[in-house]
Amino acid sequence: MGESQFQVEEIADPWGRARHLQWLMPISARNKLRGKIEEIELGDIMAHVVVRVGDNLIESAITRRSADELKLKKGDTVTAVVKATEVMIQKD
Repeated sequence: MGESQFQVEEIADPWGRARHLQWLMPISARNKLRGKIEEIELGDIMAHVVVRVGDNLIESAITRRSADELKLKKGDTVTAVVKATEVMIQKD
């Protein structure tokens, strides 16, 4: 088997209680928003995940399988990756 294209980084959780390895996969998206899961609703096929990023909430619909594989739960620190061809701006 060839050399892995992924890097591994050891990180501590935000409270310093545990250290674990994280696979760093190259990704083209530049809009990465770090936050905490505030709410997760698991359906039979899909999962609705709400992530708090500062004062804002980012909502995502992902497959239930993905949520299970990531072992997502309320309070987890995650990164919401936004890849969009259009971003609209509203002036207050």
